[in-house]
Amino acid sequence: MSIRLPTWVWIGAIALSCVAGMVNVVGFLGFEHQAVSHMTGTTSQLGMALAQRDWRVVGHLWGLLIAFCLGAMLSGMIVQDSTLQLGRRYGVVLTLESLLLLAAIPLFKQHQIWGALAAAMACGLQNAMATTFSGAVVRTTHLSGMFTDLGIGLGHLLRGLPLPIRRLTLSGLIVSGFLAGGVIGAGLFLRFGYDALLAPALLTGGTGLGYVLYRQWALLRAR
Repeated sequence: MSIRLPTWVWIGAIALSCVAGMVNVVGFLGFEHQAVSHMTGTTSQLGMALAQRDWRVVGHLWGLLIAFCLGAMLSGMIVQDSTLQLGRRYGVVLTLESLLLLAAIPLFKQHQIWGALAAAMACGLQNAMATTFSGAVVRTTHLSGMFTDLGIGLGHLLRGLPLPIRRLTLSGLIVSGFLAGGVIGAGLFLRFGYDALLAPALLTGGTGLGYVLYRQWALLRAR
């Protein structure tokens, strides 16, 4: 594990996990009290709703699962690769994520499930945008894999085995970024309500547009 991760991977992992933490907290604190950045709990809730034959809730939960998958599908169509590499169309995905988060704000304010669906789709876009870099798994919208990697590392440490420092550091940064995003998102929601989503929307939108401009400049320079 001697390969060094580029600085942009570290920064991107922290920033995007922070974005996901903010969005997920707003979803939890909103009218449906629903996670939107990861689908594990949503699938469990769907199972309970099916057992209870609560068809309204079933429809909402299926909608969230489908929206997240649609976001991932759209990201796959745009980026067309699962390996992190500068030069790919990440800027387009980030800009679309920003637009979805902006669209979610008025929908949330009207207490419509479409707000949660737009936010879930944005998270699906983000999570599928980048998955691996040199063997290090990059998941920014949920933490189960990150905590698993940290636990494996502790097990290796106790056995005296070599530690995958790069992977453990990346996992720790993503967990910290997601937690920080949760704290920031909760504080913003308590003060500004659903307008709290403006923060992650502006962050992803600004980064996306900046990346598009950088990519165009790099292409012109290469000619």
